Amino acid sequence: MAKMSKGVVVEFDFAVLNGSEILFETASSILKGYGITLDARLEALHLAGGNYQGALAELFGKVDCEAEPAAVARELNAAFNAAVAAKAAAAVTPAFKNFIKALQDKGVKVVVATRGDAAALAEAIADPQVVVHAETSSTYGSCKWDAWKRACRLNGLHEMLTAAVTGSGFGVRAALVAGMSALGVSNKRVEWQDFGGADDVVDTVDKNAADIVLKMLKVS
Repeated sequence: MAKMSKGVVVEFDFAVLNGSEILFETASSILKGYGITLDARLEALHLAGGNYQGALAELFGKVDCEAEPAAVARELNAAFNAAVAAKAAAAVTPAFKNFIKALQDKGVKVVVATRGDAAALAEAIADPQVVVHAETSSTYGSCKWDAWKRACRLNGLHEMLTAAVTGSGFGVRAALVAGMSALGVSNKRVEWQDFGGADDVVDTVDKNAADIVLKMLKVS
């Protein structure tokens, strides 16, 4: 049996791109049309970490909104994915490319997951060794454990040999449940979340973050 590669799965939309802010702005705009003023408290209490439809149903019940959660969930999913696709290329910065290169130089396989346009992101990264994985999660601000496992299995990685780079406390927890180690990436929108269990927490995905991942994977 061939030896399995060590790898990293990067939740691009929330760890590299500031997807948490984009999602808040997108949801705020959509919900305003249904008479709801979204704020940080409502987002944290009813939306964050939940499935779009279930989370919206909970929110609508709280504020007595009669909109159909399934329809609004589809609207939010499409709008957020389009916003990610529009902004993804600009987030492929020299710092992110340095992160990728530092891992590749040590033989670590890099998988970048996105809900946006995978082909366009691959073109922006412009590195045939990087796998851009199309993620279909509809979880608000993160993804569930099964999405992490799917990203590993579809790309020839084993969870125990793979690190997750995730932009939320919910993502950290999901990665741990999937059997992966986790590096959290925090910002002002998600700093209230519990990043407990992460090997470390950073604010930028760069060469320093790559060095942390290499230690997590015990690659020297």
